[in-house]
Amino acid sequence: MYGFDREEPLRYLDRLQPLALVVVRLALGVIMVAHGYHKVFGGLHNHAQFVASLGLPAWLGYVSAFAEFFGGILVLAGFFTRAAAFALLVNLLVAIWKVHWHNGLTGDHGYEFPLAAAALAFVLIFFGGGAISFDHVLRGGGTGGFRRS
Repeated sequence: MYGFDREEPLRYLDRLQPLALVVVRLALGVIMVAHGYHKVFGGLHNHAQFVASLGLPAWLGYVSAFAEFFGGILVLAGFFTRAAAFALLVNLLVAIWKVHWHNGLTGDHGYEFPLAAAALAFVLIFFGGGAISFDHVLRGGGTGGFRRS
């Protein structure tokens, strides 16, 4: 109306979008590696028993622990980001459903935190690892890399 575009001052933020995906990947990756580490390297059998006590097959406890730990590592590296994020999303949704739901959103051990982590995984499923990831470099998007014809 007055010759001033309201979005123009924020246009420079578009260039920082790849950095935003790095922040999402780092946040989710660190959280999931931390949650999976003690299960994989300290209480794998105990975690499988806990999962069995929830009415799920015990072997899913092993899948859950490895998905958290190794999925977190893959997300951190930006390698197979979408597949790893999908595995983490499923893991988090099951955790919300079987462990946290009955505590409410913000109750003690509520589903507030796993829901936020699930939202991060959801974002990565649809946006991928971004320009600052191994996925991008291996697709030929990195500078100095080779491109397939």
